Amino acid sequence: MQHLDDTTRTELEAAAFRRLLRHLDEHKEVQNIDLMILADFCRNCLSKWLVAAADERGTELDYDTAREHVYGMPYAQWKAKYQQQATPEQMAAFEARQAAKQEREDG
Repeated sequence: MQHLDDTTRTELEAAAFRRLLRHLDEHKEVQNIDLMILADFCRNCLSKWLVAAADERGTELDYDTAREHVYGMPYAQWKAKYQQQATPEQMAAFEARQAAKQEREDG
């Protein structure tokens, strides 16, 4: 990748992050459990990463505000409208992924 100055790199990364949020918003059918199984992160993780980034910079950002930014609405509203109950198969896949991750960490 060509050399980018810090400002340009930050602007590009921010634009890519905004595009990721739009993409997730356009695909509400993709459940957080699916993201966790396949990619080991979800919308809530993105919210936590925003809070952590704010903390690192000495900026106050609470988790609920970060989640509202990521979800595009208050989390309780998104959950009531779009979140489905995880199936037993999804839970088994999630638990298997977590166990494998723990094995790697212990290993």
